[in-house]
Amino acid sequence: MKIITWNVNSIRARMERFLAYLEESRPDVMCLQETKVVDDHFPGEEIEARGYRIERFGQRTYNGVAILSKAALKDVERGMPGDPDPSQARVISASVAGIRLINVYVPNGSEVGSEKFAYKLAWLECLRGYVDKAVSRDSSLLILGDFNIAPEDRDVYDPDAWRGQVLFHPDEHRALREIQKLGLVDAFRLHHEEGGLYSWWDFRGGMFWKNQGLRIDLVLLSKSLVDRCRSAEIDRSMRKGKQPSDHAPVVVDIAED
Repeated sequence: MKIITWNVNSIRARMERFLAYLEESRPDVMCLQETKVVDDHFPGEEIEARGYRIERFGQRTYNGVAILSKAALKDVERGMPGDPDPSQARVISASVAGIRLINVYVPNGSEVGSEKFAYKLAWLECLRGYVDKAVSRDSSLLILGDFNIAPEDRDVYDPDAWRGQVLFHPDEHRALREIQKLGLVDAFRLHHEEGGLYSWWDFRGGMFWKNQGLRIDLVLLSKSLVDRCRSAEIDRSMRKGKQPSDHAPVVVDIAED
């Protein structure tokens, strides 16, 4: 099963290239973050015409997540219990082909010491509790999306310059480790040990062409899926061309059970 996660940074602004990528890549499941549109205005007809079912959880201008699937999506859940700010559309979960998917758009945090940074840490603690319950209920689990955290030095082009800043702060690292301690494995690192592979680059200063980026888009697997994960790649091609998102898609291939 081919699964893609992508922070599309406004589905309507990137609809032409999104549809082209959908047709080119033909994933079984695609998880989107930062769709930036209310559900009623989500451009579903063109996606459904290409053979996908859609479950969405959006809001105007900000945030928004969605799951596209060729197969039926079951037990769909929008949001998570105890969310510090449930008005923000940041989590959508569903089951497909025996796998539970939790698609997340983690808060950015804005600036260390700010209220938004405190909210990010509280949100991550809430996510840990939500995932803990999901792990105990579902043996095959994927938590994927834009985590807005680069896990290690090799995930940052200049770790010394970034250390202690938002996206690469010890408090964020601790929160992410607490989630992974629930028995989750970074799918990308099963197949790539080297550094210099990133999923996000600032639009400013030609950062993409200099490859000065961060790997903040993650796919975390339950241990039952580790041996079934045949590949994990970052598709840099979608960061090129006209009006790209600042994120590249992450693509994983999970063998059938």
